[in-house]
Amino acid sequence: MREVYVIGIGHTPFGKFLERNVKSLVSEAVTAALADTQIEKKDLEVVFFGNAMQGLVTRQEMVRGQVALRPMGIDRIPIVNCENACATGSTAFHLAWQYVSGGHAEVALAVGAEKLFMENTQKMFENYDVGMDMEIVEDLRRQWRQDAKKFGGQDNGENMPRSFAMDLYADLCRAHMKAFGTTQRDLALIASKNHNHSVHNPHAQYRKPMTVEDVLAGRPVVFPLTAPMCAPVGDGGTAAVLCSGDFLKRLRNPRPVKIRASILGSGVDRPEGFGPDHISCRLSKQAYETAGVGPEDIDVVELHDATSMGEIVQFEGLGFCAWGEAAAAARSGATALGGKIPVNPSGGLVSKGHPLGATGIGQVAEIVMQLRGEAGKRQVAGARLGLTENGGGAVGVEEASMTIHIFERMR
Repeated sequence: MREVYVIGIGHTPFGKFLERNVKSLVSEAVTAALADTQIEKKDLEVVFFGNAMQGLVTRQEMVRGQVALRPMGIDRIPIVNCENACATGSTAFHLAWQYVSGGHAEVALAVGAEKLFMENTQKMFENYDVGMDMEIVEDLRRQWRQDAKKFGGQDNGENMPRSFAMDLYADLCRAHMKAFGTTQRDLALIASKNHNHSVHNPHAQYRKPMTVEDVLAGRPVVFPLTAPMCAPVGDGGTAAVLCSGDFLKRLRNPRPVKIRASILGSGVDRPEGFGPDHISCRLSKQAYETAGVGPEDIDVVELHDATSMGEIVQFEGLGFCAWGEAAAAARSGATALGGKIPVNPSGGLVSKGHPLGATGIGQVAEIVMQLRGEAGKRQVAGARLGLTENGGGAVGVEEASMTIHIFERMR
């Protein structure tokens, strides 16, 4: 396998943009990514286009990438459409890496874009159901809401509109609380950290600082989650240009970031619980072995916190601490900017936003900026190695799909 580098990134702001379409978001992100390099559209040899839900939102079920890219003059070359739930963008990035590392192209473009926000709130949230087995989604939803009602007599958000993912994550929260004594305040602390990080991110959907008390006082969604602990619905576009080592030599004054590992995998049927069979444990082990590093070597992390419990579970599953110890790490300040291993300096999904197809490449963009030293007031000092984790959908007791990437600063 050949070495592969990220040489350009592009990122629209994330937010609720009723007046915009996917084409405009893609054009902005791709134009920015190309401007971040020394190449032109004619240098691109293949595009992997990530989008999860346009078939449901606009009925653009097929040829999404071709429709979005042709208006800006990207045609003729292979355009591969990719969907993998919340891991759509990072899967497109993995495929671009695979194409270049395998010698099929010198330059590849990975794009992620999503238009999710709509005025019909019920339909908007129902669209998320397709991220799991549709034949059993209603049975699971009833079970989760009954469990929430039983849990300490807490409000289960019976009439609160939301996606199935919030019920799933609330169920995960309660399991983690039962196993390790995690508290609602722990979740609020982590959410507060990420909202405070996002103040310094011009791409973030939310840029308002929040205290732990602010988070706890937020609108209840389903116990133990409040709205500030949950990723918002929104729109956005992201892009990344990848190239081979040979192509990199042709560029003047590039700012490359090396891809040390790119791992894509799927969940398995297993008993409920937390341990070595968890998808993030399995895939991170592959990533660390491929990169020749360990979790102790990573300097900055962007991980999938569709709710703040996601940060707890993935931080543990990725091996940054033992199971049950992530909340203590957060309380110590280790995962905040200035701490031992800052997590989600972008603000994470709960504050930066989560336009599904754009999320994974957005995580990559943040790590690239961090390793280049271009992250401004959210910069992690001296960052040399960065990691992204992006999960997608849910089948059984864990994510249906997941990607993990490890990156290295080149100078």
